[in-house]
Amino acid sequence: MPTLDAFEAAFGALPLVAILRGLVPDEAEAVGTTLVEAGFSLIEVPLNSPDPFASIAKLAKGLPPEVVVGAGTVLDPTDVRRLQEAGGRVVVMPHGDPEVIRAAAAAGLACLPGVATPTEGFAALKAGAVALKLFPADVMGPTTLTAWRAVFPKTTRFLPVGGITPETMGPWRAAGAAGFGLGSALFKPGMTAEEVGRRARAFVGAWRQ
Repeated sequence: MPTLDAFEAAFGALPLVAILRGLVPDEAEAVGTTLVEAGFSLIEVPLNSPDPFASIAKLAKGLPPEVVVGAGTVLDPTDVRRLQEAGGRVVVMPHGDPEVIRAAAAAGLACLPGVATPTEGFAALKAGAVALKLFPADVMGPTTLTAWRAVFPKTTRFLPVGGITPETMGPWRAAGAAGFGLGSALFKPGMTAEEVGRRARAFVGAWRQ
């Protein structure tokens, strides 16, 4: 299945991105399997994690093909090729650098750049973003998204990232969030796969409620 089609299928199944910052390769398969069992099909390993491309390769190879694995904290266009070689299919960024977005789009990968202003958001869409990561969401608040949705194209998908918990998802969804990126409330280095699974099920339950 083409990468963008795979992303759309995974997003349609459950638009929650598991952010595994600090994951080490030896833990990758166990944590990834636990997330998939809970219902996740979008997983990112930030590039400031230990040996991130090794973890991405293990996840991409060891998980079912419908699970879309990618990299977060992608800051350099050259990392897009390394990600693709590791089997990654999604580029997630903390910022909206058009060079990185264009590199991802040229490689046929889904790109979710981070934006904090409408100017950044519109520029990211023009460069080829498939969705916009609102970051840091805990600073921006749902009222920001309400205002943005009045001016952005109706098809624009916004994913708040930063400080999201099962309890805080409701107001964001009411404001029009299409999904979420889930960080430390889902995974922290040193957590057992069982604990990650428990937290993952809580997030999935909150989304589907």
